[in-house]
Amino acid sequence: MIEFLWKAAFVFYYQTSTQAEAWKSKRLQLILEGKSSSVATGMRLSATLPKLTPQERKPVDTCARYLLNNTKYFIPLLCEAAQN
Repeated sequence: MIEFLWKAAFVFYYQTSTQAEAWKSKRLQLILEGKSSSVATGMRLSATLPKLTPQERKPVDTCARYLLNNTKYFIPLLCEAAQN
């Protein structure tokens, strides 16, 4: 999942940017809070507003699709994290 988030972050920020790290970390935190659908929606909106081409936004769409298709698998992660 983190690899998808990194690739999506690099759509919006330079790879060496601390902003990319902050962007990825914020979304990861939201996913761990059970908000993966909101993260996916927000990412897609962020790629739509600046009118990115389909090729430019591909990593964002791939990450969003992954999050939406695998939300049910994140629930055990959430339960495990809550126990620790």
